[in-house]
Amino acid sequence: MIRSDIIKNLIPVISNEFVVCNIGLPSQELHMMDDQPTNFYMLGTMGLSSSIGLGLALAQDKTVISIDGDGSVLTNFGTLPTIANNVADNFILFIVDNGSYGSTGDQPTYAGQKTSLTKVAEACGCENVIECQAEEAVDVMTAAIASKKMTIIVCKCESGNIKVPVITMDPVVIRDRFMRELAAANAE
Repeated sequence: MIRSDIIKNLIPVISNEFVVCNIGLPSQELHMMDDQPTNFYMLGTMGLSSSIGLGLALAQDKTVISIDGDGSVLTNFGTLPTIANNVADNFILFIVDNGSYGSTGDQPTYAGQKTSLTKVAEACGCENVIECQAEEAVDVMTAAIASKKMTIIVCKCESGNIKVPVITMDPVVIRDRFMRELAAANAE
């Protein structure tokens, strides 16, 4: 399975949650498969999906899922100790670990070599870290949402991309509709 297969399989599980999706192809795939106002697509900030997701989770009570990539996490290693030291039990970080920088041509990352993001997250102090295979992603995500406990999921999969259109929606529109949905959900 490749990243797009995982995202497609996760949609029924995450479609009622607030999702912050990593820059590039992951956002384009989610947008193409399941565009909705509760999805916040990163369009120009590699490595910050996890940081923005954590901030949102700390600021309010609704579940926030950040879909990130191994390459992005590697570019913002400070996110893992920040997450470990600022526990938000409504936050799930889902790292698609395909061992490559998928959005820029599938160049290999160190996560596909000796570096284990699972072990790094644990070493940073993250307490609920789960490594799974792509085929287990739906069950692991379902359990993480139900647990109401901050969870870091490192989902191992094959490298590869599908053709997807770029997101032509204005970033301000993406932000505003997401913020309206979040405000409405927290007003309930």
